Amino acid sequence: MLKYMLSPRVRAWIGSVRRKYGLQWPRRGHVNFGDLRRVTPVSSAFGMDRGKAIDRFYIEAFLRENAGYIKGRALELGDPYYIETFGKGQVSQADVLHVVAGNPIATIIADLTDAPHIPDNSFDCIIFTQSIQMIYDFRAALATLHRILKPGGTVLLTTAGIAKIGRRLGRDDCGEYWHFTSQSVEALAKEFFPGAEAEVQTYGNVLAATAFLQGLAIEEMEPAELDYCDPDFEVIVTARITKAGAGK
Repeated sequence: MLKYMLSPRVRAWIGSVRRKYGLQWPRRGHVNFGDLRRVTPVSSAFGMDRGKAIDRFYIEAFLRENAGYIKGRALELGDPYYIETFGKGQVSQADVLHVVAGNPIATIIADLTDAPHIPDNSFDCIIFTQSIQMIYDFRAALATLHRILKPGGTVLLTTAGIAKIGRRLGRDDCGEYWHFTSQSVEALAKEFFPGAEAEVQTYGNVLAATAFLQGLAIEEMEPAELDYCDPDFEVIVTARITKAGAGK
């Protein structure tokens, strides 16, 4: 509360006094890092070797909150897991997009940066989780998402904020090029979905971010430690974007 009530000058003066007289708490030099005092993570696999990855807690919370938008003809990348989990009884047709041939459950083979063969205004919902950061030309991909989404249809987008690098060219099939903030996602929604109803939300806090970077799992955290959201620590950034033009 004081952060917002006091001027920057007063806050700077308080900070200088705390440093001068050692008034920080915990006292400087007395923080116990325990098992986290290490230069390599506890798990290098996002904690998936220990349980369920912490980012999935937030991704699934977002999709659960917005399950009502997963309906009609829905599209998901890679597999239809989230369509089947959160769109039960509401989805009339589930499509799976894969960038290259070979995925036996894919119904559409396309690169979202250049996919003229996907018709305009095709989908009522597009689940676009943890993918935008893996696409170098993400602007072209967003333009495609807008084009193939029906007026009144909704994109449910999630992307990594504070996280280790997930993909590297030469080691994985694709690279990871970007990490986004809520401000950049909001700006992109306005740019590529003009007139849309867009709600950008963040999930995470300093403890969740630290645990996720170290590769701890959901099962090693208390629910309250994950539920608390601090907007200064964006572990996951989400956007619900409903395309303008329904009924016009």
